[in-house]
Amino acid sequence: MAKILVVDDERSILETLEMFISEKGHQAFKADTGAKGFALFCIHKPEIVILDIRLPDCNGLDILDRILARESLTKVIMITAFQDMETTIQAMKRGASDYIHKPLDADAVEKAITRALCVLEADRETPIPDETANTPDPEVIIGRSEQMRKIFKTIGLLCQNRATVLIQGETGTGKELIARVIHRNSLYDNEPFVVLDCSAVVESLLGSELFGHERGSFTGAVETKKGKIELAGNGTLFLDEIGELPLRLQGNFLGFLQRHEYMRVGGQHQLKSRCRIIAATNRDLSTMVSQGKFRQDLFFRFRVVTIQVPPLKDRLSDIQDLVNHILRKINLELGTEVSKLQEGVIDCLIKQHWAGNVRELENVLLEAVVRAQGSVILLDEIENILSSNQSIHESGLSTYSLSHMEKEHIQHTLAALRWNRTETARQLEISLPTLRSKIRKYGITAPRSMVIR
Repeated sequence: MAKILVVDDERSILETLEMFISEKGHQAFKADTGAKGFALFCIHKPEIVILDIRLPDCNGLDILDRILARESLTKVIMITAFQDMETTIQAMKRGASDYIHKPLDADAVEKAITRALCVLEADRETPIPDETANTPDPEVIIGRSEQMRKIFKTIGLLCQNRATVLIQGETGTGKELIARVIHRNSLYDNEPFVVLDCSAVVESLLGSELFGHERGSFTGAVETKKGKIELAGNGTLFLDEIGELPLRLQGNFLGFLQRHEYMRVGGQHQLKSRCRIIAATNRDLSTMVSQGKFRQDLFFRFRVVTIQVPPLKDRLSDIQDLVNHILRKINLELGTEVSKLQEGVIDCLIKQHWAGNVRELENVLLEAVVRAQGSVILLDEIENILSSNQSIHESGLSTYSLSHMEKEHIQHTLAALRWNRTETARQLEISLPTLRSKIRKYGITAPRSMVIR
């Protein structure tokens, strides 16, 4: 049995809710003003307060603040006849557990009370994991599985030299994190760690991004620019999605790996660099070699030291440790204190396929933390999020078809702006070269009557 306080200036609502609460086996208290309601709250300390926003003597939001300042675990359900956006946002922002509009629906009220009691019960019964007291290290690889232990050993060996490394694995498995850990534990960790995503730069500019260019070497080259190799100095250059490196640049890059020399685009002098190269890909480079899309000699140069990162579905024994770490990181970033997991949550997560790997797990936990109404993540909340994600997958809007969604979004924006590429890039918040690259990637063409700008 729970103690539930109802604060509302409408007598009919007070009587109806009092009867409803009593029939459900709970103890009900009622008040028709904010002052009376807060006084009863201080005396009886109810687990749940059903609070009207518009009261004759004060604003219910102010009572909400006073209640939560006194008893932070109390669940406050706000009710109102005014369905305005700002009030709803303010109520949830200040810590209300739910928000119900008048006229009250019995099912909605019962659902809100049941959920609030479930959160309270889970909060009381779920222990706080010991790890929550630790400050999470953003550059630590989590895992105790055999596959991960092998990777840790390889990283330990790589930290003692400057060998070129190829990291292979599905999207979302943490390839860049592994590269950062190798760099951080090396003898040159005080040198730069520079990232170049080969899939995010238009092909015609990738050589400039990699090697740099001299002033006047091509249209738009108004000044000399250092490339990523030069910016990396004696540190590490991480080349993400190396499989997207154009064939015409693969030969130049192979020469750099062999001689540690390169020239800027339009340059006349050889430059030297001792930076370490760590490349990553989610593609099968050996297949690309057989298809003539990737140079065999470059592939052999990379595969001397290869780290194969397992998908999350192949190391489900690491789920518990990953969840604890991710929750600590999320709480630090959001300023939240959601550290508990209701019984059954971990088992539910272990049963998932995790097509998006650790990144998908992080997204699920992030949504769960945002939706949490206390310090505990409920099993039904996790199930709802996973079910929603599954529905998205089944409807064809999954990670598998994100490129399709992006293509349609770009097409729609281009059409709306009459193919003004400069304005389209601004609206999409991407660079003009990136937009041009995506137009080519997706084979987007303008109507014949359209003037392209």
